[in-house]
Amino acid sequence: MILKTFGWSFAITALGLVAAVLYGGWEAFGIVAILCVLEISLSFDNAVVNAGIVQKMNVFWQKIFLTIGVLIAVFGMRLVFPVVIVAISAKIGPIEAVDLALNDADKYQELVTDAHPSIASFGGMFLLMIFLDFIFEDRDIKWLGWLERPLAKLGKVDMLSVCIALIVLLVSAMTFATQAHQHGGTHIDKAQTVLISGIAGLITYLVVGGLSGFFENKLEEDEEREHEAEEQARRSGKKVTPVKLAGKAAFFMFLYLEVLDASFSFDGVIGAFAITNDIVLMALGLGVGAMYVRSLTVYLVRQGTLDDYVYLEHGAHYAIGALAVILMISIRYEIPEVVTGLIGVALIAWSFWSSVRRNRRLAAAGGGSGSSGDKTEVPSGV
Repeated sequence: MILKTFGWSFAITALGLVAAVLYGGWEAFGIVAILCVLEISLSFDNAVVNAGIVQKMNVFWQKIFLTIGVLIAVFGMRLVFPVVIVAISAKIGPIEAVDLALNDADKYQELVTDAHPSIASFGGMFLLMIFLDFIFEDRDIKWLGWLERPLAKLGKVDMLSVCIALIVLLVSAMTFATQAHQHGGTHIDKAQTVLISGIAGLITYLVVGGLSGFFENKLEEDEEREHEAEEQARRSGKKVTPVKLAGKAAFFMFLYLEVLDASFSFDGVIGAFAITNDIVLMALGLGVGAMYVRSLTVYLVRQGTLDDYVYLEHGAHYAIGALAVILMISIRYEIPEVVTGLIGVALIAWSFWSSVRRNRRLAAAGGGSGSSGDKTEVPSGV
């Protein structure tokens, strides 16, 4: 079952890692491996959401999503989107950006380094908003309860995450302005760039989040109507069979999934810039990771099981927060790529191990769910 579901992902992984070694040696191998792990972890919730929607489609549209959808996800968001970001930031054409990355690494690095403040500010604000909205939400399951409980109470203040993000952005821009004054004003334009790019990142997050929320609300409304129809059928003594979406309904659901996948992939793509500016390594790592997201979707649909590792989502979001901070710091200070990647992987690995330990405790206590033997997992509102 595992080999059948993940076979293509394993094969693409092998090819991607070999390509990384041929392209940039063992250092490139390590960067691609880190990017792959981050993409899988950050997109785990994507696979869970996808699975819940894909299982509503008929077999034909499931195949469409898992074939054409893969091409859109891998080649669209994970390969083309990073190139577009570099092209816009460096003010060059996308084809020229790829040509420079492959044939003139020094010139490409110079352009990307010059554009880094805008990329870092845009990405840092986008990722910071994802992290803040997560930690300020009150959840039934808490990983680091000593931290998450007080933050959930603070989260009741309206627009707190936006205010904090804007304060961080303002401090970053002022830091650049101060440096500009000390060095004869050579960085004044970059201070303005940091501010404008950060605001653009914030607006992008709010737009993407608003669209995702709109689609999710529509989906919930459809599920409620379906549930009501099933209840009425049961009361009338009719046999209830789940209706799989087909035709126009399935087509619009497919479009919704692609929009949702694009919004989910923003964090992975932007977070990748905290690890490397090389669009070739970025494309390899994110492309391999995207294949696993699709394989996870298939696995979850076929197995009918979700959320075995309840703290993994927490670890992924803490990794997002770490990447956001690193991006903002990297506006002024250079941070080694491997250090950046390992911080995120370490947080995700920690959350995974915490989930395994929790599952073992629950199994030893006789199953059950909730806070049995887990001091960091409490009911909402406690």
